[in-house]
Amino acid sequence: MSEAPRPRAVYTHGHHESVLRSHRWRSAANSAAYLLPHLRPGLRVLDIGAGPGTITADLASAVAPGQVTAVETSEEVLDLARAEAARRGTGGIEFLVGDVHQLDVPDDSFDVVHAHQVLQHVGDPVQALREMRRVCAPGGIVAARDSDYAAFTWFPDIPELDEWLALYRDAALANGGQPDAGRRLLAWARQAGFGSVTASSSTWCFATPEDRAYWGGMWARRILASDLATQLVERAAATQADLQRISAAWLRWAEHPDGWFSILHGEILCAP
Repeated sequence: MSEAPRPRAVYTHGHHESVLRSHRWRSAANSAAYLLPHLRPGLRVLDIGAGPGTITADLASAVAPGQVTAVETSEEVLDLARAEAARRGTGGIEFLVGDVHQLDVPDDSFDVVHAHQVLQHVGDPVQALREMRRVCAPGGIVAARDSDYAAFTWFPDIPELDEWLALYRDAALANGGQPDAGRRLLAWARQAGFGSVTASSSTWCFATPEDRAYWGGMWARRILASDLATQLVERAAATQADLQRISAAWLRWAEHPDGWFSILHGEILCAP
């Protein structure tokens, strides 16, 4: 009997330049600080969902002369990480096309298995964590960090940003993902069979004029041009005029001297 196909989810964000602008801002320091104290030279790291490769390259520098293997769903996406590594001159990185639900990797292959903002987008996050556990060597660490959209908070109150959040969460759920993954990481890890799980949380906060211009300007473009925008219009969840209103609201928020936006993330460190 053939194995039943794994549930698959559609990646809500896509890889439009407006999305990559956000993802390239990410670093190990601002996105994997909970993991950094556990890294040392010589470790073997599997970085699942490498995206444009900024975190991947940071991890490679942290474990050099160890080896990092970057995993993505296609060669096209891996090319983004390859380009970042080449731009920095960072070596020690291999690139692998794969599905986190069923990795083409032997058991016990890595000392650290890492996923940043991945489990919220997969069809079966518990199975994904089981696979991450399988390929992690005894004594190693499985690490995951995901945002929790329902816990996002901001000031001042702008109705269009409430509308943006509701539209995003509905789209992510329709795509088979879980936008409120952060609060579920501990539960998913326990379901995946980890006996030892350390759960924590951290935030990104955008409140300076420069940060507001970056975050608000990025979303003002992203709500009009990314895969999310296409999905919302195609599903008749929003019109182009609605998206224009939301885009303008992001710019108003960015220009407001009291503007403040905080993003909560759940984190887990697991022993296989």
